[in-house]
Amino acid sequence: MAIDIEQMRMNVTAAEARIEEARRRSGRGQQVRLLVATKYVGLDEMGSLAQAGVRLVGENRAEELDRKWGAFSEMFEFHFIGHLQSRKVRSVLPCVSLVHSVDSLTLVSEMDRRAESVVDALLEVNVSGETSKYGILPGDAEAFLEQSQAFEKVRFKGFMTMAPFVREPEDVRLVFRGLRELRDRLAPLFAPRYSLSELSMGMSNDYEVAVEEGATIVRLGSTLFAGAQGG
Repeated sequence: MAIDIEQMRMNVTAAEARIEEARRRSGRGQQVRLLVATKYVGLDEMGSLAQAGVRLVGENRAEELDRKWGAFSEMFEFHFIGHLQSRKVRSVLPCVSLVHSVDSLTLVSEMDRRAESVVDALLEVNVSGETSKYGILPGDAEAFLEQSQAFEKVRFKGFMTMAPFVREPEDVRLVFRGLRELRDRLAPLFAPRYSLSELSMGMSNDYEVAVEEGATIVRLGSTLFAGAQGG
């Protein structure tokens, strides 16, 4: 497979424009970063992403992260956005600047044990309450952060959530709003230990609503590769 670099560049530019329009509509002043999800991007396609102007990428699988980071660590900033198993922590941490998907104290403990320096992380919150999704429930977030303070090398920078997949993005606005309101309530309680400034929420089908509700990182895949990734 090959990536059409010009089409990819146009798709990224269009998404960035829509992000900025959504941010202006909301009247919020947050900066929003576009993260390109590379789950379905092969190792041989990563260079094309760089040529298309992509700088921030997110991987779901530890093995793929290791391969891609090994070859392209100078071209991209890597985040880990998939479910992270404790046994994979050792291989993931050296490759990434942010882990989006922390959802257990066991994982926090393992990250603290394996980290050679401070690790930035997001707490994954299951705002929608779907049983198929990872993440802690919103009502458990304060106690989780309280207990996490015992692990000095793990620094929470904010929260992440995944909304249900729906036809109408407006139908998940309350999910994104719920995460922002949780952050707004907890941030003063944990300052300055944790900044809690980041909100990773919004994907290809709903990212504009997420930005309107305060997202600082949107995780995009299919909308960016439309027409750019072929056989």
